[in-house]
Amino acid sequence: MESTALTLSSPILNHTNPHLKPRIHTYKSTNNLNTSVIAFRSYSIFNNSSLFFQNRARYDLSVVRAAASTPEASGESTNPAAIGRTLQLAAMFGTWYLLNIYFNIFNKQVLKVFPYPTTLTTFQFGCGSLMVFIMWTLKLHPRPKFYRSQIVPVLMLGVAHTMGNLLTNISLGKVAVSFTHTIKAMEPFFTVVFSVLMLSERPTLWVVASLVPIVGGVALASFTEASFNWIGFGSAMASNVTNQSRNVLSKKFMVRKEEALDNINLFSVMTIISFFLLIPFALLLEGFKLTPEYLQFAASQGVNVRDLCVRSVLTGICFHSYQQVSYMILQMVSPVTHAVGNCVKRVVVIVSSVIFFQTPVSPINSLGTGLALAGVFLYSRAKRIKPKAD
Repeated sequence: MESTALTLSSPILNHTNPHLKPRIHTYKSTNNLNTSVIAFRSYSIFNNSSLFFQNRARYDLSVVRAAASTPEASGESTNPAAIGRTLQLAAMFGTWYLLNIYFNIFNKQVLKVFPYPTTLTTFQFGCGSLMVFIMWTLKLHPRPKFYRSQIVPVLMLGVAHTMGNLLTNISLGKVAVSFTHTIKAMEPFFTVVFSVLMLSERPTLWVVASLVPIVGGVALASFTEASFNWIGFGSAMASNVTNQSRNVLSKKFMVRKEEALDNINLFSVMTIISFFLLIPFALLLEGFKLTPEYLQFAASQGVNVRDLCVRSVLTGICFHSYQQVSYMILQMVSPVTHAVGNCVKRVVVIVSSVIFFQTPVSPINSLGTGLALAGVFLYSRAKRIKPKAD
């Protein structure tokens, strides 16, 4: 006769589990007319259901534990670790701004009576190099491991770093601090230009649009600047070129990840390279100016020798420290967040320098400065917008 196979199904039994194996039970029924064999496949109800409820119990327990660990269940509104990190970042941003303010004030005071920017910049890099060696000696930060593939990229970055800071000091010696930082607000413009020329990157429409108020604001501020000087203007603009070429080169000549220096050691190495690079240039361009004769000449300009030496040392300490803190912040936040913080820092420095030095600022000049800084902020926000795929 015919044989029929039957399959029993159930919502619980259909639960997919590799540990559940089918069992075959064969029942044989015999009567006077015929003999039929009915085979059907089923799951062991007892075994399957017990495994199901075990899994269900584990799931419920995990849900309970997750609910107990939430801030609402524990009575905490926020994570203490997140609060600590936020407070740490706030303190670091405040330190960054404060050191930058003091550097610009002390630097301008020294350059007014000691108009030798190359010598002063070399001295500042020397202070920074000493601080780096102290940091490595006391093991406050691990020493870098060098590879052959790092020599050319780091050397090129060191040259750009040297020129950028030297040109900034030249500008600070010729024009007002506020005007130098207004011109340096054009850094995003050169970043975009070098990225297109050297990296073949296409900027988004929002990035290009943000450059319009930057360029327009700097132009407006330059036309109405009382302390305008072509050397000061050209030096600040050239520092934008060198600083942004440094940033682009760091991407173009990026070494392998396992051989890369961290931000703090990269800045430290560049500081040492800059110090040794500037020594011959300072002697060639300005001669040896750290003599009693030149210090007495500076004292005749209204600052005694002791105050001049103290302020020079403070410029070196602030110069290295604020850049070191900046690189430390860059390790903790995204580049976009760091760019926004840098924009706010420029505003703080401009306002503080105007107040301290009582720099005359016309309404149109203020409008141009504000327009340029607003463009920098829009640029940093536009960098968040990712271009659509073709």
